[in-house]
Amino acid sequence: MKILVTVKRVPDPNASIKVKPDGTGIITDNLKYVVNPFDEIAIEEALRLKEKSGGAEVVLVSVGSKTAQEQLRTGLAMGADRAILVVAEQELDSLAVARIFHKLVQDEKADLVLLGKQAIDDDANQTGQMLAALLGWPQATFASKTDSLESEAEKSGTPGIQISGGAAKVVREVDGGLETLELPVPAVITVDLRLNVPRYASLPGIMKARKKELKELAIDSLGVDVKPKLKILRLDPPPKRQAGRKVGSVQELVQALHNEAKVI
Repeated sequence: MKILVTVKRVPDPNASIKVKPDGTGIITDNLKYVVNPFDEIAIEEALRLKEKSGGAEVVLVSVGSKTAQEQLRTGLAMGADRAILVVAEQELDSLAVARIFHKLVQDEKADLVLLGKQAIDDDANQTGQMLAALLGWPQATFASKTDSLESEAEKSGTPGIQISGGAAKVVREVDGGLETLELPVPAVITVDLRLNVPRYASLPGIMKARKKELKELAIDSLGVDVKPKLKILRLDPPPKRQAGRKVGSVQELVQALHNEAKVI
């Protein structure tokens, strides 16, 4: 089985993000970048599936500038077998990225594609669904697992996604509970929190990652239409929170909630 896992380079979620005064983007000076946290969960799940089957190949794919090599090397250090970077300096929307992944999935003849449910920089939550539509494959989104299995699975490294007999079983969170889906493989699955806890890259893994294949492809060589269908007009920072104030009595609190906040 060949598993493709998508990896996106995103700003560190713990960093302080500032928007440019003209609203054209964020200030990137001295900004730390990491693997998209949801993609990290996808990498971990692919590695668990590989360890369980004993014969799977885990291939990381990313689209972006050459600086994304750092995040791909992180995934290789975790245990992935090889990586592909489609070098693109221009801004790409979700559909363009899905079309690129569509081409890579076909070229690699992948059996399973794992993606983070969304990237934390734009929170679009679109690429996985678009990719499944382009491939004509079944899809399961927001893969998670039940709390009752979580502690046992974490101890044993058991994958939350179960694959057997040419079918994948996926537990996903929905409003009001959990839903279990079974879908034929090949398939596209996007992963959510609580599916697993990603491992740390070990020192031997970091050393081995330097020798693993990381192939670069020029975006123009794929023959894919990447003309954007979506245009970001402007970014604005969230409004500053107003300072709170103390009230002298319950009656004054009730009056403020009624007359000013208008919540009662």
